[in-house]
Amino acid sequence: MTVIDNATIQKFSIPGLAHQTLASHKDGLSNCEVWLQTVEPEAETPVHYHDCEEVIVIMSGSGLLLIEDKELEFGPNSTLIIPPDIVHQLVNSGAEEIMLIASFSSTPAKVFTPDGEELALPWQS
Repeated sequence: MTVIDNATIQKFSIPGLAHQTLASHKDGLSNCEVWLQTVEPEAETPVHYHDCEEVIVIMSGSGLLLIEDKELEFGPNSTLIIPPDIVHQLVNSGAEEIMLIASFSSTPAKVFTPDGEELALPWQS
């Protein structure tokens, strides 16, 4: 058993998005990874996919999930379920920051461009 003070976890950022990996293979996990992210108003994640399942819990804020040629609206207290290998993007279309927790069914959780290239993100070093 492990208790981690999230305030001690390294923070990374890309334009409009702040990231912390709360738990991963580095913590002894073999089948899941958990991220905490914030997305600023009018910001968006890169268009991407994962080769594993992803569950995103929206703690605050609102926006759009662009997935399979659809725009799905979400708000606080929403859960987004994304199957493996599905290209998607999260867009903050609201006036406040989105805070989310994302859980993945593998670790390390890899991120790929729509072309299948692994996306180099600062927290994946």
